[in-house]
Amino acid sequence: MMTISGILKPTSGSIEFLGKKIGKLPPHRIVELGITQVPEGRPSFPYLNVMENLLVGSYLPRCRKERRENLKWVFDIFPVLEERKNQLARTLSGGEQQMLSIARALMSRPKLLLMDEPSLGLAPILVNRTFDTLKKLHGEGVTTLLVEQNVLQALRIADRGYVLENGRITLEGKDLLQNEHVKKAYLGM
Repeated sequence: MMTISGILKPTSGSIEFLGKKIGKLPPHRIVELGITQVPEGRPSFPYLNVMENLLVGSYLPRCRKERRENLKWVFDIFPVLEERKNQLARTLSGGEQQMLSIARALMSRPKLLLMDEPSLGLAPILVNRTFDTLKKLHGEGVTTLLVEQNVLQALRIADRGYVLENGRITLEGKDLLQNEHVKKAYLGM
């Protein structure tokens, strides 16, 4: 994900998005093309309030023009963030911080949303809420590339899954939950 986002440069191969090679582009150009990442660990700007964090996600010129509509959209998805818009990000609960990280990424109206371990460290009820949000975003046309160790939850919502072992794709398909190797190795079934 860091390579797709332009933070790391590929050592071999190429990365294409919508027919354009992006492997050598700087991160801000990749965001301009419509790729946004929600990194692992719920990072935020802790001494900015919720609203200021969200506005950081809409720094691109095209996003500034649509700021009001995008704020309405993310507040419809995450109403608690609207309630807490003046609260410092560092004072939010873990689940609220995760919502803020996702909402900030959505402020750029991405064509591709990269999500790295969104359920990491969350209570089970918040894990379910996070995956419900991902399903809702999918229904609204947001394409998501999800890296997630919660294999069962991830495969339940995925259109397509990939299994990486030692940095290589060893399995891929539309219904990996039915695959015997996946059931045995990753689901303990």
